[in-house]
Amino acid sequence: MATTSSAGPAAGFGRSGVSRTLLWQAEWFRGGVRRAPVTLAFLAFYWIAGAATGSLPSGPGGALADWVVLSADSLPDHWPALLLSGFWASGLPGYFAATVLILGAGLPSERLMGSVRFALAAVTSQVLGALLAIGFAHTANAIPGEWSQALESESFVGPVALACGTLTALSARLSTLWRRRLRVGLLTLLALLALYGGSFHSVTVLAAATVGAVGGPLLFGRLPRWPGRLASTRREARVLVGLVVFASAVGPVISALSSQAVGPLAVLRYLFTNVEITDPQTLAQLCGDPGQAVDCNSAKLQLRAGPAGFFLAVLPQILLAVFSDGLRRGRRFAWAGALILQGVMTVLAGLRVIRFLGGDTAGNRYELGTAQNALALGLPLLVPLAVLVLLAATHRLFTVSAPAGTYRRFAVRVAGAAVVLSIAYVAGGLLDRDGFTPRASASLLIADLPKRFLPVLELTSAVPGVLPVTLFTDLLYEGVGVLFWVFVCVMLLGSWLKPAHAPEAGDEVRARELLMKHGGSTMSWMTLWPGNTYWFAPSGDSYVAFRPGMGVALTVGEPVGPPEDLRETVEGFAAYCTANGLAACLYSVTSETEKITAGLGFSRLQVAEETVLPLGKLEFKGKKFQDVRTAMNHARKAGIEARWINYSTAPLAVIDQLHAISEEWVADKKMPEMGFTLGGLDEVDDPEVRCLLAVDRDGTVHGVTSWLPIYRDGAVVGWTLDFMRRRSSGFRPAMDFLIASAAVLLQDEGYETLSLSGAPLARSRRAGESEAPILDHVLDLLGATLEPVYGFRSLLAFKAKFQPQYVPLYMTYLDPASLPAIGNAVARAYLPEVSLSQSFTLMRRIVDGVR
Repeated sequence: MATTSSAGPAAGFGRSGVSRTLLWQAEWFRGGVRRAPVTLAFLAFYWIAGAATGSLPSGPGGALADWVVLSADSLPDHWPALLLSGFWASGLPGYFAATVLILGAGLPSERLMGSVRFALAAVTSQVLGALLAIGFAHTANAIPGEWSQALESESFVGPVALACGTLTALSARLSTLWRRRLRVGLLTLLALLALYGGSFHSVTVLAAATVGAVGGPLLFGRLPRWPGRLASTRREARVLVGLVVFASAVGPVISALSSQAVGPLAVLRYLFTNVEITDPQTLAQLCGDPGQAVDCNSAKLQLRAGPAGFFLAVLPQILLAVFSDGLRRGRRFAWAGALILQGVMTVLAGLRVIRFLGGDTAGNRYELGTAQNALALGLPLLVPLAVLVLLAATHRLFTVSAPAGTYRRFAVRVAGAAVVLSIAYVAGGLLDRDGFTPRASASLLIADLPKRFLPVLELTSAVPGVLPVTLFTDLLYEGVGVLFWVFVCVMLLGSWLKPAHAPEAGDEVRARELLMKHGGSTMSWMTLWPGNTYWFAPSGDSYVAFRPGMGVALTVGEPVGPPEDLRETVEGFAAYCTANGLAACLYSVTSETEKITAGLGFSRLQVAEETVLPLGKLEFKGKKFQDVRTAMNHARKAGIEARWINYSTAPLAVIDQLHAISEEWVADKKMPEMGFTLGGLDEVDDPEVRCLLAVDRDGTVHGVTSWLPIYRDGAVVGWTLDFMRRRSSGFRPAMDFLIASAAVLLQDEGYETLSLSGAPLARSRRAGESEAPILDHVLDLLGATLEPVYGFRSLLAFKAKFQPQYVPLYMTYLDPASLPAIGNAVARAYLPEVSLSQSFTLMRRIVDGVR
């Protein structure tokens, strides 16, 4: 039998596990150096060539620059620059930075791709990326404006394009999760820099990375494919949406920080940040006119404000960045905040466009250049509008709520901070009245208070009431707003970390307490998953979890409560549904509940069959368990062991692997994860849920199963299998090994039963079974047609090798006329986020399966 471990939630990943991981990483790095001759040869040439040509201090110059510095004029006379530009840098800081980049990108890339593919990817992405950048620069020259002029006049030197092209080519070798993250993250960043900054350098790097992404599959013998709609888990979809929102927030800030930003979206810095940096010469001219004393003081304040003034100017972008972290975690409040803020920013940007197009530019001392053109100004507005539409379209992804009262306390604390800072501002101003111009008074300071807290959308558009003239008043004037909004951001970030299963979680916590007290069926823990609504019996000791929609109340398993109250609970819930115009549908209930509903006039339909292993005397002996023993023997020989963990406390390296395995499974299916009675990683993230991993000696996770507790009279008496995933390129019999290991370990811990859960729309055929009614035939047909997509029948057949007991699960309903609505409700419960393209994929696979 393979070695197993049942200690603690993180067994095998403790202090000794960390030591093994560090040693393994050190050995991996040394092996990477030994297996990266191309990377090391490049670095050697890079530094030797730079020193030999005197390029280390300030980059290549003279005649050498014509041959190794890339520009739009490099072709046709200086074509070697297409490649050689990647072998020099613009100065000593560039040489050091590029060395770090090459080591970070080259060592893992060459090891995973092989030296030949690595060198080919580097050269191809560098040369073709340079050609694309030159071609784009000449094409853009037909469009008048600063961007086309900059592309024609600027140059590029350095290995950044080469490194980025290699990384995107490497993504073709990675798992689905990391391939997507690398491409989306890197290409989004590079596109951001190109569209906002607009330099020839950024365009070249983006072009090289694009070449690598397209050509990477060719290096591994595959044709590049158009990705279409990304099939991803809810968790990964949230990450991608958060990344887009973060990028849209950072772009204008990057543009505002650079006075040389000339990209097509650089105009957004005027629409959102509107930060004008007054130079000393302009300041001297302004202050030389006695009639412009107020404007002079405002300009002086802008020069002194520094980081504080800039912070307030870009506050909307900072808040969006904070909200993007909440979006990554699926927080509903973050989605609402980002949607409202993005909507306000879009409206304000639109109003400014109307003002500029109407010629109302009085009072603005910055040059918009080509932005005054309707097309040049209108196109950038599509960015905030597109982000707004994206947020509105993905609202179903963000369902995670903080514990009840979190944002009530947040509002109280924020209001308290505002009051304290307001008192400090007024009191401090009165203590140093002469530190302001004009001399401060209580009325002037109070009137100025709102401006200290509101985002600075335009620093020079309004005449300030008071201005600081000393260091103390300057710190007071600028610090109040900064401290307040930093406090708000910290509080928001903290709220994203509030666990969903906190003591204030309302009905869910009440249901959890009842379940732990009275117990329930093997599926009752699913009633605590997000998305359920709760009906509590008048006695307060029982509840029913259900999904309302389409005029149907679709229950999640059986009622939970004292067994003697089951009939009363079922009757009460049926009466509640009738009183509220809902069609009661009890889904995945056992024969005991089915008999009660039959007495109320309900019809039934068997929708699944649960497989149960009684523990206590279970032994995997005999011919019937041959496959199970083979899996465990193979695991032992391969060094695979079973380790219990708790997801919420597992090491980050383990969590990342679980995400990768889950994302790969979803992407391969090209269909979304199913929900309702089938959990994903979100449902695994519960302190009461246990995970069993198949892990090898190097710490690689080959498979994962999650187990839900079965309560009876306040104690856990068994566990139910829920989440099952295995690495496609890993240990093939990982599921056989994990289920058998779980049975042995849990039996040793003294538990009574192990449920392998039910397979929806799948049933076994046993001798003596009576002829099924017409609706059962419909169910069989539906299960057969869905088999090519989700494989429920194959799953049931797989579980048969453990020789389980079979328990039928029923769907009971009162009115046959409500079956179409019930079918729609069931479909939406299992596939709440299916898209139109995925619906066509589903239908195509069903047709192929029927054929």
